Amino acid sequence: MCRYITRPALSDERVQLNTVGQVELKLKTPWRDGTTHLVMSPLEFMQRLAALVPRPRLHLIRFHGVLAPNAKLRPLVVPPGPEVQEQQATKVAVADECEVEAVQARPHRISWARLLKRVFDIDMQHCPNCEAGELKIIAAILERPVIEKILTHLGLDPQPPPRGRAREAGQDFAT
Repeated sequence: MCRYITRPALSDERVQLNTVGQVELKLKTPWRDGTTHLVMSPLEFMQRLAALVPRPRLHLIRFHGVLAPNAKLRPLVVPPGPEVQEQQATKVAVADECEVEAVQARPHRISWARLLKRVFDIDMQHCPNCEAGELKIIAAILERPVIEKILTHLGLDPQPPPRGRAREAGQDFAT
């Protein structure tokens, strides 16, 4: 399995440089016209290799037939997820109590508090002092004058740090 996952797009034995500096790609099987090798410049070879890389966030596995996303028989084959089972249980409980309540669906986006936890390891949902109590977010302050007034009151510098200079075109990352 590891060999399959880590294998390159092309075999090293099939790709060679000729004396002129062009890339020769040996085909697995000859074409109908008898072509056994493709000769191209290194730049053209890189362009063709780059064309094989899938776009980001593109699903690489596509399902057809019963496993397709909108197949009519899919619910009969695929087991329901935990969200569906919870929703079914709440629907039954609501019907038993004769109360009409809207079942909330899973949010499409992750809350910004969870994003802060994920990216910066800042937990906005639990108390930093006791670690057990849950915090409730009351408001998010976005207006600059209000933020400056609060920071000044706390004795902090209300001005943001200066932006760094942009790198020049020829400047390298490692210095």
